[in-house]
Amino acid sequence: MSFAIPNTLTISRILLTPFFAYYFLLNTQDERLTATIIFFIAAFTDWLDGFLARKMRYATRMGQFLDPVADKILVSTALAILAYSSYIYVWMVVIIIVRDVLLTALRIYAMQHGKVIITSSFAKWKTFFQMGFLFAVLIYLNFPELPNIKLLFTKEDYLMWPTISAAIVTLLTIASGAHYLIYNRSHLIEIFRRLTKRWFH
Repeated sequence: MSFAIPNTLTISRILLTPFFAYYFLLNTQDERLTATIIFFIAAFTDWLDGFLARKMRYATRMGQFLDPVADKILVSTALAILAYSSYIYVWMVVIIIVRDVLLTALRIYAMQHGKVIITSSFAKWKTFFQMGFLFAVLIYLNFPELPNIKLLFTKEDYLMWPTISAAIVTLLTIASGAHYLIYNRSHLIEIFRRLTKRWFH
């Protein structure tokens, strides 16, 4: 039974995500604090499930698939909410989500065909910086006496720390995605061959 704990924590991260979104969008100071605490708990399960999986020497194909998917659901939801609330630019979030959807589709393809997906440390650092950025913004928003960081959609927005930080996170996400595809290029080649075979035969 204890071997199921890492996967349970991963699933709990997915289940906590809509609660985080709900409380943040209520847009009151108390609910925003609640949302921040929920996000912290959800993010902590990411570290804890990995720690327990290593300690128990327990790894499953489901866990290897669900863990990054749970991260993407939590991070993408948080970024989308910040964009909706005009704290970061929508185009940055779109780039990150499109990257994650494409790579998740590649993971699903690999699993269906019994292939191994190679995950680099670069991708883990990308997630670390994404989480760090989200923590920084969420914590900042719990101090209403601090300067407003909402976008005014002027050139000055690009001088604010959330915009600069979000741009760095976006670039890291693009770079890690490219790195990921290079590592797993054999799958892309196979997909291309399968598609061309269908189209021309």
